[in-house]
Amino acid sequence: MLMTREAGHAADLLDLAVVIPTFNEAANVPRLVALLDTALAGLVWEAIFVDDDSPDGTADAARALARADRRVRVIQRIGRRGLSSACVEGMCATAAPLVAVIDGDLQHDETLLPKMVAALRADPALDLVIGSRFVAGGGTGAWDRDRVAKSAFATKLARAVLKAELNDPMSGFFMIRSEIVRGLVPALSAIGFKILLDIMTTARRPLNFIELPYSFRTRAVGESKLDHVVAMEYLIALYDRLAGRIVPARFALFACVGAFGVLVHMAILGGAWGLGGDFLASQILAAFGAMTANFFLNNALTYRDRRLRGTRALIDGWVSFCAVCAVGLVANIGVAGFVHEAQHGSWAGSALVGVLVGAVWNYALSSRFVWGRY
Repeated sequence: MLMTREAGHAADLLDLAVVIPTFNEAANVPRLVALLDTALAGLVWEAIFVDDDSPDGTADAARALARADRRVRVIQRIGRRGLSSACVEGMCATAAPLVAVIDGDLQHDETLLPKMVAALRADPALDLVIGSRFVAGGGTGAWDRDRVAKSAFATKLARAVLKAELNDPMSGFFMIRSEIVRGLVPALSAIGFKILLDIMTTARRPLNFIELPYSFRTRAVGESKLDHVVAMEYLIALYDRLAGRIVPARFALFACVGAFGVLVHMAILGGAWGLGGDFLASQILAAFGAMTANFFLNNALTYRDRRLRGTRALIDGWVSFCAVCAVGLVANIGVAGFVHEAQHGSWAGSALVGVLVGAVWNYALSSRFVWGRY
């Protein structure tokens, strides 16, 4: 009797987990599960929807299916966003030996999944199978020239940091052995929306991979998530791979926003002073204008994965950010003055040390008390 049970359990062991990061894809959830049901016939699989708290009820749509289909699971993330980090959470949430990542917008070809499984089963030395639009037999569907050009440029940038000759490093459709992912997770940056690039550049040894062709479909339901902020996240992810160990990507972006704030400060100060305003009052107005600009830019870019939403959260965050920056300004002036007197150095060098200390102070406290408490 025991042997019969063991045999039965062996037959039900998971073959594959399909991780589906989602945001506002409620209409596509049942369609994708139905497509997976057809494509993966004969395999034991589960679909893990990792939803970034979509306002359209994507997580609820997945839960409704999960109540009737045990193959469907849901991870609803509250207070954090990002496609790469969603993929990481999903890939770590399964016991399946193989894990695939596929978009929830139905633009990837799910019928390629069984071929990916077969390839990984046939060759134990193979680590990764990538769905590629840019090998023979693949295609980009109805892309216009502008999108093709942008993709080609992004691919060239990706190859600057890759450890392999990959035709489609921007692919978001792939399958990998779960044990490899779990080993890489502590070192992954999980920044941006291209987890494949993160995986391949993090691995200490070159991963053995093959590319299988597929044709990219046209989105039928919902809206594309591609925007200027996503493009910036991609550039940030590339920076992180190249120099993130020296200067963390989030701090580098925080500093860039701070530099922009200096320009805002000078513009407001010049305008107010030019209109005949009192210098001190103009300085105060410029300082608050710069801090306000920095707060909203950091909220949209630097801390996009922890972005504050809602009037109350934004007001509380702005007040906290201004308080942090005010203390940072005191630290800046104090440290600069101390260095100038102690070292008898140039005013420029002393000022630079003060600016650096103030920037680190603002970053550390903002990360903790402004964007770290929600």
